[in-house]
Amino acid sequence: MSATGTGTGHVIVVGAGIAGLAAAHRLLRRGTRVTVLEASDRVGGKLLPGEIAGARVDFGAESMLARRPEAVALAREVGLTDRLQPPATATASLWTRGVLRPMPKGHVMGVPGTADALTGVLSDEGLARIGQDADLPRTEVGEDVAVGEYVAARLGREVVDRLVEPLLGGVYAGDAYRISMRSAVPQLFQAASTHDSLTAAVREIQAKAAANQQTGPVFMGIAGGVGSLPLAVAESVRERGGDIVTGSPVTELRREASGGWRVVAGDRVRHADAVIVAAPAPVAAALLRTESPAAATELTAVEYASMALVTLAYRRADVTLPEGSGFLVPPVDGHTIKASTFASQKWGWIAEENPDLLVLRTSVGRYGETAILEREDADLVAVSRHDLREATGLDAAPVETRVVRWTDGLPQYPVGHHARVARIREHIGKLPGLAVCGAQYDGVGIPACIASAYAAVDQIGGDLSAARELTANPVQSLHGGAGE
Repeated sequence: MSATGTGTGHVIVVGAGIAGLAAAHRLLRRGTRVTVLEASDRVGGKLLPGEIAGARVDFGAESMLARRPEAVALAREVGLTDRLQPPATATASLWTRGVLRPMPKGHVMGVPGTADALTGVLSDEGLARIGQDADLPRTEVGEDVAVGEYVAARLGREVVDRLVEPLLGGVYAGDAYRISMRSAVPQLFQAASTHDSLTAAVREIQAKAAANQQTGPVFMGIAGGVGSLPLAVAESVRERGGDIVTGSPVTELRREASGGWRVVAGDRVRHADAVIVAAPAPVAAALLRTESPAAATELTAVEYASMALVTLAYRRADVTLPEGSGFLVPPVDGHTIKASTFASQKWGWIAEENPDLLVLRTSVGRYGETAILEREDADLVAVSRHDLREATGLDAAPVETRVVRWTDGLPQYPVGHHARVARIREHIGKLPGLAVCGAQYDGVGIPACIASAYAAVDQIGGDLSAARELTANPVQSLHGGAGE
């Protein structure tokens, strides 16, 4: 009997986030019988569509990286082609030193190729420090290095604190001085491995990008919200005969003497030829502890950051906002919010559907910041309004607000993350008919989650090439994650 998609096997997928749903969709296209078991009462994970003041919006991730093919291709496969839309504006700002400034151009995740790119954002001393990079002795990156640590050594801490930190924080809600360069910004890691000068490495990346002349938008959204993607995938899964069971947390996963798998959820025992675990690291660790204690130990060590998204709806007549899609906030300035998205300006479909309404959102919370998220919803709305007033002058009263908390929502990628993922996959690989996927492995963005799902499908069929490729070359997530 085969679980590879030849039409004879039965695969159980644990978790109905976008990774689990993508895995189920791929399996069904290959003719495999599929059951998806989801602990919560809904599908979609960190992708959550909703409404505020009658406007359709996202309360989770709101865009997907279009330069990777997986997310856009899946959206097309499940009938969303006509709803794919790029941002109406790609112009963003940086709220730094008390002023909204245009987001600098000519950098790779905040790392400039020349000091000129950061004029106005950095002090004269900070700009001068960048110029020293060419004369410094080589800084070895070894097997991995923290982005902030390496960039600060080459260009000074001001570059990290004023630009790299807010950009990386927007993706991971993390700390740039802890985040792995190899996992989070792989193209920068590869270039830094072969250059003495960091700015020279960035210029080479930029030159290659210019030579490739990639066309089309960097990011893509979906009219009605990116949160509609998992709903459409789930509908397609069901139409193809797949079974999705919500409110069904899996409590036990064991190999059977026959070589298959025994899966317990509630009082129901199911049997499968293969299992794909598409659940967050703590859940995956608990399920794998019996059959792969080594993999479970590695997964237990994965840390997460929590955050909250505060969505505010205003009467358009009451509000005048700066142009652009929103702004990022360097933590060094001491503000509470870490970013704001002007949703009605960023996504044309929101403005078209709601011409008399203006929707924006802020994000609050970073790795290690727990006290702020323990505050009442009203307090998070109040601090968001305070910071918005300071940044933009917005002083109107919103007609409706909504706070959505993503507790332990974003896995962290510290130095050595790539090696941990390799060890997890090595341990899992010893158990035929078992694979894992999700945001804690190869990238937190939507395309990365889908890519890991497809690699898991291949793995249970005996093809490890995609999993090995992802482990060696993780997907740069940019702004495609659950944060801003």
